Amino acid sequence: MTERRAILSGSTFEEQIGYARAVVDGEHVHVSGTTGYDYGTMTISDDVVEQAEQCLRNIGAALAEAGCTFADVVRVRYLLPEREDFEPCWPVLRRTFGEVRPAATMLVCGLADPQMKIEIEVYARRPAAG
Repeated sequence: MTERRAILSGSTFEEQIGYARAVVDGEHVHVSGTTGYDYGTMTISDDVVEQAEQCLRNIGAALAEAGCTFADVVRVRYLLPEREDFEPCWPVLRRTFGEVRPAATMLVCGLADPQMKIEIEVYARRPAAG
């Protein structure tokens, strides 16, 4: 039977809405759209680049709990309410994904809270055991 396990970040949103930060489904890891909230303090920066950095810290923690790293990411989606906020984030994103080169999509769309300037979702494949 395939392992299916939820990974929770401690965000109050997970309980309120009914989702998990990530789901491990066998070798696949699906990380939910992740915003720039610091879940330890439940604060969010006003700066889109700082939000992108926090998104990646949050995603990195979920991947680690799933037994992965950013090197295992095969797909990434960037969601931003403002198109012009994407390019300032490129250096942060390149530091994380530049060598990995996952398939990527950027969408301009509304997010759940007007404080949110970027949301990032990733899919990863866990490395084979052994």
